[in-house]
Amino acid sequence: MSYENASDYLIHQAAYAKALRPLLPPEAFAPDQTKLIVIVTNLAILALGWSIAKQLNPWSITRILAFLPLVIIMGNSVIVLLFSSHDLFHGSVIRKPRLTYGLGLLGLTMLWMPPTLWQIVHNRVHHNTTNSLADPDRNYLFQQPKTWGKWIQTQIVLSSEVTPWGLVLGLPLAWVIYTFRNVTAVLLFKGEGVDYVPAAFKVRPKERQRIAGEALIILLLHIGIISYLRFEPMTLLLAYLLPISLGYSGLISYIYTNHLACPMTAVNDPLANSVSVQVPKFLDVLHLNFSYHTEHHIFPGLNSDYYPVVRELLQQHYPERMGYLLPARAAWQTLRSTPRLYQNEYSFTNWAGTVTLPCALGTPQTTPVLSPVLKT
Repeated sequence: MSYENASDYLIHQAAYAKALRPLLPPEAFAPDQTKLIVIVTNLAILALGWSIAKQLNPWSITRILAFLPLVIIMGNSVIVLLFSSHDLFHGSVIRKPRLTYGLGLLGLTMLWMPPTLWQIVHNRVHHNTTNSLADPDRNYLFQQPKTWGKWIQTQIVLSSEVTPWGLVLGLPLAWVIYTFRNVTAVLLFKGEGVDYVPAAFKVRPKERQRIAGEALIILLLHIGIISYLRFEPMTLLLAYLLPISLGYSGLISYIYTNHLACPMTAVNDPLANSVSVQVPKFLDVLHLNFSYHTEHHIFPGLNSDYYPVVRELLQQHYPERMGYLLPARAAWQTLRSTPRLYQNEYSFTNWAGTVTLPCALGTPQTTPVLSPVLKT
């Protein structure tokens, strides 16, 4: 099968949704307000951690060791705040715009992500153009200019090229670079004609102004946190920098697996351009089933508690297309064995262009024809 006709064997996300929605209970699409408790609880955990850290100064070895478990819990809260805010802005928690916006701003503050920018990049662009040429979340193309953004991604993102030290540094830094390049692309260049992002995206003038205001609020909130911790170096390290670094490392470990090993697809087929990973059950409970990423791309506004039901339906009706589902270790090994630049839609290459490897997932050789459930 040639690359040229590969799109003939893909199924659009809307077709999956149309076929499977009648098989899901109505409550799966109703807002789950109990998830508000998740956001508030994890904000409270961070506030409690900062308060305790402030009281433990001056630090001793005993106090540091006693505080380290809380550092891990705070780091997990950073992860949960992204994932819960992600669900919040997809409308699966509440459908009250002002409350959604206010809680979302607080939830994304630790991620340095203006909520308006998140809604544009993630909801508006990424979900409608997933892993296509227009998706700002995709891998860079080999043919794109060798900008600082492309170079940094090659140095720190999981691939066959990245060094062990680059990978270790990249886990906490990858989210920082992702946020920085998108915020600067919008505020400095209006999002258009920017060559250091994988794909440029447009923002309206009012949106740009709002993003600037939100970025300022987030900056002031972080300054407030640092001031509350009295600018004390050890307190800032243990209660601010370490939890953020652990949180960014944890969330990017999921995000790496979402799409980066998949081909680019002109047709938005989640079973070809997205990956779900199998993780221990307690992580699914803690992280709101974020590992069910392909299922999420079929139903972005679905209550995340029902993603396992969607997976069961996919296994029943599309058993030949279950290559999107991998154990987390296998997904990481796939990423670690391939470079991260697209040579074409179905092949990766390295920075020098001297290596060519096929995408291990969703290649046209393994993508089947339309499932019978969609022909009825």
